Amino acid sequence: MKPVLECGLCWINAHRLVPLEDTLELYSLTIHAAQDKLRQGEITSVELTESVLERIAVVEKKVQAYISVQQDLALQMARFADERRAAGEDNPLLGIPLAVKDAIITQGVPTTAGSAMLKNYVPPFDATAVIKLRQAGAVFVGKTNTDEFTMGSSTEYSAFHPTNNPWNLSRVPGGSSGGSAAAVAAAETLGALGTDTGGSIRQPASFCGVVGLKPTYGRVSRYGLIAHGSSLDQIGPLAKDVEDAAMLLTGLAGYDFRDSTSINAPTPDYVAEMKQGDNLKGLRIGVPKEYFVGGLEAGVETIIRAAIEQLAGLGAEIIDVSLPNTAYGIPVYYIISTAEASANLSRYDGVRYGLRRDGGDMWETFRQTRQVGFGPEVKRRIMLGTYALSAGYYDAYYLKAQQVRTLLRRDFEQAFETVDVMVSPVAPGVAFEIGSKVDNPLQMYLSDVYTVTLNLVGLCGISVPCGFWDGMPVGLQIIGPALGESAILRTAYQYEQATAWHRQKPGEL
Repeated sequence: MKPVLECGLCWINAHRLVPLEDTLELYSLTIHAAQDKLRQGEITSVELTESVLERIAVVEKKVQAYISVQQDLALQMARFADERRAAGEDNPLLGIPLAVKDAIITQGVPTTAGSAMLKNYVPPFDATAVIKLRQAGAVFVGKTNTDEFTMGSSTEYSAFHPTNNPWNLSRVPGGSSGGSAAAVAAAETLGALGTDTGGSIRQPASFCGVVGLKPTYGRVSRYGLIAHGSSLDQIGPLAKDVEDAAMLLTGLAGYDFRDSTSINAPTPDYVAEMKQGDNLKGLRIGVPKEYFVGGLEAGVETIIRAAIEQLAGLGAEIIDVSLPNTAYGIPVYYIISTAEASANLSRYDGVRYGLRRDGGDMWETFRQTRQVGFGPEVKRRIMLGTYALSAGYYDAYYLKAQQVRTLLRRDFEQAFETVDVMVSPVAPGVAFEIGSKVDNPLQMYLSDVYTVTLNLVGLCGISVPCGFWDGMPVGLQIIGPALGESAILRTAYQYEQATAWHRQKPGEL
């Protein structure tokens, strides 16, 4: 099947696409459109939330985006939001239904990280990101599915069930924030929180045709995020369009004394900065040559190159750049991330959290609990990480990986001396068939080849819809320097305003 590069409302695979104008149910609104109606008194948060819950009741059996849905809690929060608005309060997220990835702690609501180990765990506190959304008046409709402890690229490694891609139910939604991306794409929420350790927001956003933003490491507090790789993890938003993503980031960003890696810098109004100017004249956009080599599907490359031409048409200067150590990104990532995961997951021993299998003595209790509680991908990564950190191998693997990580960071620093942002594919292909890579972990890992490096160097990136290939969405990755969220949001917003890819929706589920 050939890609169709024209934008606007000329459909690709028209039998499965529905014009946005034909889906006027409240659940189909963007956050900013819903907020306009709430402020004008045209709707209430209760009505908006009921619409989302009804949508979940209709499509969730097919999509399986959620691990749990909190209907009573959502309606209670919606009624409270309406009371706050009636009392004169206003906030961009007041009364907006949102979903939260189940790797982010929510007080009084089960939080599983997609693992049998935490199946019945109900936290006594909120993550900072959740606290911020509560204070803003957001409404939580449910906890979304994730690969176990966020380890995976397809949401097939959840201990509960796989999630299906709303564009094609036989394909994966990406991972590990596949539940959040699928929920947004299927209009089962107006927006969602995800986490990104090696591309886990951007890759599912690309696969599901939504916007996903990984902030700079430390821009959003990680307090209350169940750890996978502590030097890599980052919370960020998934949304229907760029403006919604900017609204959510404005609500999430900021210094947190409870997170020692939190950046103490002012939080800008990302929405206002994003809308400055009406084109990209004067912006220098770099195109890394190492991101357009073997392994990238021809159809995806054609779409990405067309998007770059579109950016040039908006006035941006396109500059070829080089990131010479790119080839080392995947091996370095899987040494460092598995090493950190093996240390972080040592806390799950049947004593302090969640599942416990009593084996009669301490060591047997540890062994049986971890044998039953962890799935195959988590066990694989614990073994790899423990090996990399073991005596005699630490210098050869972990220390060497950290040294190469520094080289990768220097690559980006040098590139950003000549450009303002960079663009690339998000993934080498589109969403693949469920089960097609689950028995080949190396092939699965390579689906993150264009995203993991940003986590290693701590920079920000966003995936924005830019076309279709083989009937599935394709995302354009826009990469920014540290604290460069305003630049990537502005680039994504101008591109989005000039195209209509983000307005394409899956057909009726």
